[in-house]
Amino acid sequence: MSCTKCQTLPSISQSGGDLIVSCSVTELADKFSLYLNSHNMNFKPEDSETLWVHVDNFSVFLEQLCTSKIFSAMEREGINLLLLEVGENLTPSKLKSMRTLQSYRDLMGAIELSTLITKGALTTHFQPIVDLASNAIYGYESLARGVSDEGNLIYPDTLFRWGREGDMLFYLDRACRETSLKTAAVKNIATKVFINFIPTAIYDPQHCLASTVKWAKQLDFDPKNIIFEVIESDHVADLDHLKNILDYYKSQGFMVALDDVGSGYSSLNMIGKLLPDIVKVDREIIDHIDTNVVNQSIFRAIVQIAKENNIIVLAEGIERIEEVAFCTREGADLAQGYYFGKPSAEPIRKL
Repeated sequence: MSCTKCQTLPSISQSGGDLIVSCSVTELADKFSLYLNSHNMNFKPEDSETLWVHVDNFSVFLEQLCTSKIFSAMEREGINLLLLEVGENLTPSKLKSMRTLQSYRDLMGAIELSTLITKGALTTHFQPIVDLASNAIYGYESLARGVSDEGNLIYPDTLFRWGREGDMLFYLDRACRETSLKTAAVKNIATKVFINFIPTAIYDPQHCLASTVKWAKQLDFDPKNIIFEVIESDHVADLDHLKNILDYYKSQGFMVALDDVGSGYSSLNMIGKLLPDIVKVDREIIDHIDTNVVNQSIFRAIVQIAKENNIIVLAEGIERIEEVAFCTREGADLAQGYYFGKPSAEPIRKL
């Protein structure tokens, strides 16, 4: 079974031709003209708000224009572009293909992301998760990184911004899950592996998660050692959809975790509705919790709900021994944070 969403990847024409630039106000057209003049480009005005520009390569032109940062995001929304390739005529139906400069800028990020995924230039770093009772490594959270052609790391905030702007969260989310599994197998990780996923990028669990389940089984992972972790759970409007995803993972023998618990007004209610195997208490709750009375109350409430439902409690973002002591004393089972270890390409095998 396949679908358009799984197969369609973004692209921008590399052909040349006549580019119609339609601006919402005269001042934008004047600013665009100044840019073209400064780059010695051939153009002519159609009227006070419209320009005709000859470009040799539309993709290269866009890249140079967007990297110049001459226009703000609001201004980019007021500039519309339409390329007529050599021999192509302007027709009413063709005008429907006109899109804003901002949308093209978003598309460029998506193409960059698509190239990374296609080249297999995603990798995974691992951060240790500690069993507080035994002070041993319980498992690792796998965290996605991109690798540029120059060998520089591209961090998740950039990757997922590209994914959102270019409507590519589905591809990125899937690629990150599969890369996590493959890298964990290469690194010979025999403990638990926490793998993040974005629920809004999944519309049909059985179809969208099929390849992830396939790789987990093909790599001979014990399903109970794979924990799929919901990120951005506070942005999920459809709890039934999220529950459907978690139930599918559970039906395949995997464990599930709910991230950032305590950060949103609905998160405590979500625990009861979703019944995850693990809840991760948000780092903002953990920060200096040994001296923050309000956060202590929130933490104790989460622990109580979790214990009553046989849910494991993980405190994340721990950076101080005082936070370790408080969380251990008040019932946390697991902990994660820079105090124990930062994410690294080579998993920390021993504390």
